[in-house]
Amino acid sequence: MIEFSRHQLPNGLQILVYPDYSTPMVAVDVCYHVGSKDEDPERTGFAHLFEHLMFGGSKNIPEYDIPLQQAGGENNAYTTNDMTNYYLTLPKANIETGFWLESDRMLELAFSEESLNVQRNVVIEEFKQRNLNQPYGDVWELIRDLAYRVHPYRWPTIGKEISHIAGASLDDVKSFFYRFYAPDNAALVLSGNVDVDKCLRLAEKWFGPIPARKVKKPLLPAEPEQTVFREKTVERQVPDTAIYLAFHMDDRRSRGYYVCDLISDILSGGDSSRLYQKLIKEERLFIELDAYVSGDHDQGLFLVAGKLSANVSVEQAKQAIWKELDRLKGEPVSVAELEKMKNKLETDHVLAQMNYLNMAQELATWENIEKAELINEQIEFYHAVSAADICETARRLFRAENCSQLNYLAKK
Repeated sequence: MIEFSRHQLPNGLQILVYPDYSTPMVAVDVCYHVGSKDEDPERTGFAHLFEHLMFGGSKNIPEYDIPLQQAGGENNAYTTNDMTNYYLTLPKANIETGFWLESDRMLELAFSEESLNVQRNVVIEEFKQRNLNQPYGDVWELIRDLAYRVHPYRWPTIGKEISHIAGASLDDVKSFFYRFYAPDNAALVLSGNVDVDKCLRLAEKWFGPIPARKVKKPLLPAEPEQTVFREKTVERQVPDTAIYLAFHMDDRRSRGYYVCDLISDILSGGDSSRLYQKLIKEERLFIELDAYVSGDHDQGLFLVAGKLSANVSVEQAKQAIWKELDRLKGEPVSVAELEKMKNKLETDHVLAQMNYLNMAQELATWENIEKAELINEQIEFYHAVSAADICETARRLFRAENCSQLNYLAKK
C-alpha cells in the first residue's frame, strides 16, 4: 500500500506528499495537465516547446539552472500526449529552493523574443534529428496519422510539422501559457525525505499567491470506431525492413487497459514470450519483434512491431504475426503463463516504490490520468484479469478492420 497525503490550496493546486526517509534527498515534481492533445491542430508542438521555454527564465529568476545547481540539485522534464512533467531533486536541507523555482515559473515566464527564438530553434533542430534524420524516426508520426482520423493523438508530441513551431509568435506562446500553466491545472508532488507540515507551509508561501486561471480544457473529439483495414507503405534509407500493426484499444482509465497490457507481456515479455520463442528463435522470421501498448490516457494503440530477417517478405511477416494473435483468441492462456506475467508486473510495481523520484513521477502520472489514489488499485486490476478476459479482448482487438498496418521498407 502506497501511503501519501493529499491537500489543496485555495487556488486549486493539488499537493501530494509521499515521505520516504530512506534517502536524504527530496523530489519536487510539478505536473501540468496539458499535452499535445490539447493543442490547436494548426499550432502543434506547443506543449513540447514549453518543456524548453520553462527553463529559459521566469519573472523573477533569469537563470533557472544556476540557483538549483548551487543548491546541489538536478532537474529535467518530459512531455507526452496527455501531460507535461517537470521534476527536480535536491538535498532535503535545500527543499525551499525547489518551491521558489517552480512557483516563479508557474507565476509567469520571462517572455521575450530572444528566449523564444533560442528555444524555437532548439525544438526545430530536435524535430529534424528525431523525425527526419534518425533511422525509423518518422514511424510514430506515420502510425498516428494512419490510425487516427479526428482525435489529436493523430500528431506526435514534438508536433505535426516544423512550420507550426517556426511560425509561433510571442503572443501565441503567451496565450498558451496563461491558458494551461496554472495552479488549477497542475499537481505538486513532493517525495523523499519530506516533512508534511513543512511542505504545506512552503506550498502556501510560494504557490498560494498565484491566482487561479479558471482553466477550461478543450473538448476533444472522440475517435470513431475504425471499420476498415488501413495500410501504408513507405521506403526509407534504413538497414532493415520493418512492419507495424496498430490496433485501437481501451483508454488508460478502463479495466480493459490492464488486459491489453498483460496481452502485450504474454506476446513479448522477455525471451520466454510467445513472439520471441516462435517467430524469432524457432522460425527466424524477425530479428526484432515486440508488442506493447502506447499508454495514452484516452483510447490508445496496441502495437506489434518487428524488423524482418533477410529474405522475409512483408506478407510472410504479417501472416506469422496474425497466426499468433489468432491463437490468443481461441486458445486460453494457461494459469502458469498468466500468473508469471502478473507476478512480473507486481514485482516491477514494488521495485518502483524503492526510488523516491520514481514515486513522484508515478503519483504525478496517476493524478493526470484521473487521481493518484488509483496507484494502489492497479495491481488488483491486473490480478482480476482471467484467461477468458484475454480471449475476449483479443477477439475484440485483433480484427483486420481495427488494424492499421505500416510497411517500412528498406531501400535496396
